[in-house]
Amino acid sequence: MQIVFHIGANCTDGDILLRSLMKDVDRLGRDGVVVPGPGRYRKMIRETIQSLGPGADQPDPATRDVLLETILDGQEPRRMVMSNQAFLALPQRVFDGRQFYGLARHKVAALETIFAEDELELFVALRNPATFIPAVWAQATEESFDSFMGGFDPLDLRWSDLVARLRNAAPQARLTVWCNEDSLLIWNTLLHRLAGSPPGTATAEPLGGAWDMLATTMTPDGLARLLSYIKTHPGQSEAQVRLVIGAFLDKYAIQGEIEQEVDLPGWDMPLIEELTRRYEADVALIAAMEGVDFIAA
Repeated sequence: MQIVFHIGANCTDGDILLRSLMKDVDRLGRDGVVVPGPGRYRKMIRETIQSLGPGADQPDPATRDVLLETILDGQEPRRMVMSNQAFLALPQRVFDGRQFYGLARHKVAALETIFAEDELELFVALRNPATFIPAVWAQATEESFDSFMGGFDPLDLRWSDLVARLRNAAPQARLTVWCNEDSLLIWNTLLHRLAGSPPGTATAEPLGGAWDMLATTMTPDGLARLLSYIKTHPGQSEAQVRLVIGAFLDKYAIQGEIEQEVDLPGWDMPLIEELTRRYEADVALIAAMEGVDFIAA
């Protein structure tokens, strides 16, 4: 079976991605793709991985079958898609032990071990540390920003290091990566990748949730005009559709929905600019990594 898991990161696309996919459960089901509700697997998979613990023995061979039987409830799909943006860590634990997602290797290695006989695919979104750190801090339960960071220097945050650890932890898994900043432009493509649709399907057969992300950032009139334009100009490539979306966003984006204000103690514009510069270089490094399927806008 193809086991697909969207594992984060925190404060990127969140559950909008899952809700968008679940709009097409019947259509996807006819193609052998199941998108179970998160209540069927999140707690159970978390507790299973916790029971293993770093350096623990291999799981009981029946673990995989018990999980799938409970999650699928008798269904026998060729592909199952799951999502949990907090899989790698709860917001308050993102920088535990002065490490960025320090338990990522253990958790992903456990997934590959549990589903060793399946085709595991991992999906993860990146985000500019200049906005990622403030967003995660806003969701954390720590009393102070300093305790939340735990001595971790924001300038040391490297997504490429995390991606390398994910690849090393689950070398047999297919890893798909994209930038959260590009989600508005690639949303429909992303949904089809999760669903395992054949190449070229994204523009020819948009999924029901294809425009969900745009609906949060574009005026209703602007979105209606965009959909009308796409409908009356069929046959465009994914790259062409992204250019069209970008043009409509420039004109119809809701004021304040795309720009994000950063207000943290000790943070100034030079730091934000340096974080952004390093992030852009980091993304270029990730896009060139072997074994990484990078979705570019």
